[in-house]
Formats: sequence, structure tokens, C-alpha cells
Amino acid sequence: MSNFSTLGMGPGGDRQDPPRAARAEPGRWPKLEAALAAVNRDLTATLPGQDALVLINVPSWEPEPRTAVAGDQGCVADDQVYVGMPDGSWHGNAVNACDLGEGDPREPQDAMTVLTVVADAAQATVMELRRQVWPTCWEHKIGLHPRPPGTTADWYGEETDPAGPPVWWCRGGGECHDVSLVGELAATLPGKQRRALRRSERGGHG
Repeated sequence: MSNFSTLGMGPGGDRQDPPRAARAEPGRWPKLEAALAAVNRDLTATLPGQDALVLINVPSWEPEPRTAVAGDQGCVADDQVYVGMPDGSWHGNAVNACDLGEGDPREPQDAMTVLTVVADAAQATVMELRRQVWPTCWEHKIGLHPRPPGTTADWYGEETDPAGPPVWWCRGGGECHDVSLVGELAATLPGKQRRALRRSERGGHG
């Protein structure tokens, strides 16, 4: 679990608390929010009782005020955004590359890239903080990974495939296969779990 708990030194040598991590302001990261909504559909479908994940904004630790970059719309140059639990805990890498001083965009520009990055970060947080593999292939009982569609066993992370949106991918059974698009795992659930999910969406009736 990651958090900020250390003290810093202010300009006059006084000890200061670092800025606190907090839920990102709604609407501040629209592409990241849209991607996380898709990932949360998979989370709630496959982990009943798990609350939806949230975006956590971690301000930079800057003892002196810094001038905002023109057009940054409120993004401090070193702010980092993570996918975390509702209690503010998270694990893994940031999902934005927000260094406006270096000309980076506020969030990744390509929707497919955003979805892959957010799915990967969500998986890291869930697996580390819940101490369980997520998500899993119902057929092979092993963990899935966000990948480009049609990924082969020799794929490596620097490769890209613009042919389609990311999928949850399994390498079980001796042959790699795409399980579902990210955001659509509910459709792959076995019948019993799928019926239970539909009942829960109707409020437990029927």
C-alpha cells in the first residue's frame, strides 16, 4: 500500500506536512474516469461486494509555490494520479504522465492506451491490497492481463496494436486467447454467476 506519511522542510526550515493524497476531483481527468468506469464494470461483476475503485490524486511535494503552466487547467506539474481503493490506498504506477513543464499532456491521449493503463493499474491495486489474483479466466483458473487483441505468447510490452480496444487475455491451456474486451467481463461469467449478477443489479429481486 502506498501513501504519504513523511514530513518535509519548508522554505524557513520549519517542518511541514506534505500535501495529502485525495480522491481526484470529478471531471478533472475525463479520459481516465471513462476508462476506470469500464474497469469497474469488470470489478463489480467478478468480485461481488468489492466497492468501485477511484482515482487518487497525489500532489507533488513542493515547499515553494510554483507558477502554473498556461493552459494546465489546474494540473500541478508533478501531480500523479493512481487507481486506488475507496479508502485512499493504492499500489502500482501512476496512470498519467503529467509533467506539463516538459510538454506532456494532462492524460494519455489515445483512448485505447488509457484503458490499458488504467486496467493494468487497477489490477495491481486489487491484487496487492486484496491479496488475490484478479481477474481470472473461468476456463483455465489463472490470471488475466490487459493486452492488445490477438496477443501471442511472445508479445512484449513495447509493442502496440491499434487494431482494436484492449482485451483481458489468458495464456492458459497451451494456447493464448482473448477472454473479453476490458469492461465486458460480465458476459463471460458462468451461468450461475451471471444470474446472480443480474439479480444484484435488480436489487436482489427475481
